[in-house]
Amino acid sequence: MHIDDIDVKSYRYDGGRKFKLASCPTSVESLYEDKKDYKRMLWEYRKKIDELQNKMYAHDRYGMLLIFQAMDAAGKDGTIRHVMSGVNPHGVFVSAFKKPSDEELDHTYLWRSNRQMPARGRLRIFNRSYYEEVLVVKVHPEILARYQRVPDELKADPDKVWQQRYTDIRAMEQYESNNGIAVVKFFLNLSRDEQRRRFIDRIDRPEKNWKFSNADVKERAYWDDYMQAYEAAINQTACGHAPWYVIPADDKRNMRLIVSRVVLSHLQALPMHYPKVNDEQRAALGEMKKSLEND
Repeated sequence: MHIDDIDVKSYRYDGGRKFKLASCPTSVESLYEDKKDYKRMLWEYRKKIDELQNKMYAHDRYGMLLIFQAMDAAGKDGTIRHVMSGVNPHGVFVSAFKKPSDEELDHTYLWRSNRQMPARGRLRIFNRSYYEEVLVVKVHPEILARYQRVPDELKADPDKVWQQRYTDIRAMEQYESNNGIAVVKFFLNLSRDEQRRRFIDRIDRPEKNWKFSNADVKERAYWDDYMQAYEAAINQTACGHAPWYVIPADDKRNMRLIVSRVVLSHLQALPMHYPKVNDEQRAALGEMKKSLEND
């Protein structure tokens, strides 16, 4: 398959249609013939992404934020690593958001992510993100009640809190878009059965034991609650300037190819160009070339 032949429209949610997680596949027919073909396709994507990121860096007007959300073991780390391997490290940065620190809890919930937003010319990747505030915090409202330092009167009605946070997130993403930062969001859609298989694999393989903890099993018990939270969050925040892509994640290779195609398509959509050289600069370059040739 040619890399331009992967159609990503069916995975895109931009507010034009209602998102129903139950109707989204966790696996699709293989997009590659074999491992060699997969590696070829991934290499071609990386090459094109790297070229466009270099153009973005030189143009210095646009930036891009890529957000990855998923259940445990869906492959966020591996996808980021495989898709972005080979892209100029000066232009790509990854931020991983874990449990908020004491300092972060003393600020509003968007503070820690706002500090990590991409600069112009750069790709910034969020491995988890501010969406945790309407996912894990919604599934476990005791986090809001006991640990988040929001005034009591403002968190008395949790349902109102979630709606306000959706509004905050939409406004923040609109602000980024208004200023030349493209926002692209991925939900890696892993099936419950495949998560179980990957958890068992982590237990069976000593080199993967460090990836597994009792907390993973505990969170798995809230699977249905998480699915409802994801469905609500995506429906509330999917829009044209900050679309969601719900990617089948049971086949990691397929997932990486689809993610690569999405990233490439969004980079291609930006009206970027290399800086143009004026007559004076062109003449100066000619003189420098002569000097080097005569050296």
